[in-house]
Amino acid sequence: MTLDATVIETLKDVSTATLTTVLLKKGLRNVWMRGTKPLKSGQPRVVGPAFTLRFVPAREDLATPASWASPISTRAAIEAMPEGVVAVADAMGVLDAGIFGDILCSRMKKRGVAALVTDGVMRDAEGVLQSGLDVWCDGIAAPPSVAGLTFVGWQEPIACGGVAVFPDDIVVVDQDGAVLIPAAYLDQVIAEAPEQERMEAWIMSEVDRGVPLPGLYPMNEETRQRYDGWKASKG
Repeated sequence: MTLDATVIETLKDVSTATLTTVLLKKGLRNVWMRGTKPLKSGQPRVVGPAFTLRFVPAREDLATPASWASPISTRAAIEAMPEGVVAVADAMGVLDAGIFGDILCSRMKKRGVAALVTDGVMRDAEGVLQSGLDVWCDGIAAPPSVAGLTFVGWQEPIACGGVAVFPDDIVVVDQDGAVLIPAAYLDQVIAEAPEQERMEAWIMSEVDRGVPLPGLYPMNEETRQRYDGWKASKG
């Protein structure tokens, strides 16, 4: 799946907090991936289709350094990643085995991968930071992935941070972490999220003016009329 550039630009102007509100209004509560924290401060908001990666618990006959050369390996998965995707890795929340390090992240950056999101951890922290790949994860650990995980496949349904992620669902990440937009809801979110963002910005301007919260947030009918008038004045 390739996202239209206008879709990406629209979602880059919408916070993950706003997206969770929009999706909550549609009955979708479990869309924020727990443990997905920006590896460094100042990472930009990133939008892209999910390219999924799945790990299972380590098994001694499978999780070995030799497995890195297998046709089913993280190396092979990286070479299958199209430009612009957000790689989303199900590491089951394992915190003592780093799923990727500097070399793999550098290759992902070269392939044009937009970001890496995982509920696990990274290794080679200094090198990963130098790779230029934006990463959201749950920390850093020195041991390699095979110390606690077995890689088993890509582009299949996974769980990341307690959220079901399917290939080509849309992922948005910012300083609050990673939020999933199910592919079937994309058009609705695109239609509604910018208005939610605009409305909340107006409410903030009212708070700055000293307006009390009751009747403002959420809006009562009088406030809604003032807001609609403001929108009309802005064209």
